[in-house]
Amino acid sequence: MDDAQRRRSRRPRPKVEEGRRLQSAAAAIAVSLGAVLLAALLNAPGLHKSAQIQPAGWKRDLALRVTDPLHSASSALLLDRPRRALKAALGRTEDDEIDLEVAGPSGPSTGPRPAKPSQRERFSPQRKLRLWVAGDSLVVVPGESLLRAAARNPVLDTVGPVDGRIASGLERPDVFNWFRHVREQARETNAHAVVLMFGGNDDHGFMTGLPEGTEIGSFGTASWSEEYRRRVALVMDSASRYGAYVVWIGLPITRDGEQTRRFDRINAIVQSEAAKRPRRVAYLDTYFHFAGDDGGYAQYVADPSGKLVKMRADDGVHFERAAGDLIADDVLRRLGQRFDLTSWRRGG
Repeated sequence: MDDAQRRRSRRPRPKVEEGRRLQSAAAAIAVSLGAVLLAALLNAPGLHKSAQIQPAGWKRDLALRVTDPLHSASSALLLDRPRRALKAALGRTEDDEIDLEVAGPSGPSTGPRPAKPSQRERFSPQRKLRLWVAGDSLVVVPGESLLRAAARNPVLDTVGPVDGRIASGLERPDVFNWFRHVREQARETNAHAVVLMFGGNDDHGFMTGLPEGTEIGSFGTASWSEEYRRRVALVMDSASRYGAYVVWIGLPITRDGEQTRRFDRINAIVQSEAAKRPRRVAYLDTYFHFAGDDGGYAQYVADPSGKLVKMRADDGVHFERAAGDLIADDVLRRLGQRFDLTSWRRGG
């Protein structure tokens, strides 16, 4: 190759080619951003709900600031319709709903009235007692123990599996609306007894679904306690509306002393509300089941035979199966006190 050819081969490429390349890159970026925006608009209801149900804090506030206008734009442009149609086809139309209604039963009850104090409603293998178990994640292990015990008892008939919802409670109906769910299940299951456990996720001061114009203080303040009491009462009245007897399992002692004190505040509210409804609701205290010899938290506790058994999960809050079995036994004793579950054996 001579010098002239080398000079020609080293000549810079025309600027027009570089301009085209930059325009192509910019167009690709614009298309990508447009695709991301379109995807966000199509998925806006889900993004908005995900932001709504986050724990209180700056991350939730920031997420809501971003998703609120996105959700509004998606609705205005009808871009949320394809997602709605898909959810409807899958039978999951409620996935994107943010249900903040905190309400109890309205109008007169149409169910049977509780028996008089001198009477105990009788059940037998021919007429079984229907039992529904529900609550937050703490109810799952004792609930499963109760279902196993019920399967061995010819008089008990459980309504489906344990209805346990992780990270739910009475403070956050936007995460899961127990007020509506309990009302619906009380009507649809026709249960004679309902076992509930709530509060494991309610030991803070952030509530959604507050009545318009209502503000509450931090956890444990008078305003917080008044609103939480109202919610506990609504659930109790909804669950017992059609004649069901409610056994509400109290929160346990935990490894964290401060958390235990918060749980005690919740338990005190639940216990006092149950005391107002003695023929419809029973409060089941679990504290001393899982306290050590010194009265404090113990992961290993002696079972009825005196053997030390691991009762509490490694997180210091949830239960192991042995603990669930103890609670289930207590629940069954309460049901035996409230209902006649044994006279059928004598043919009486």
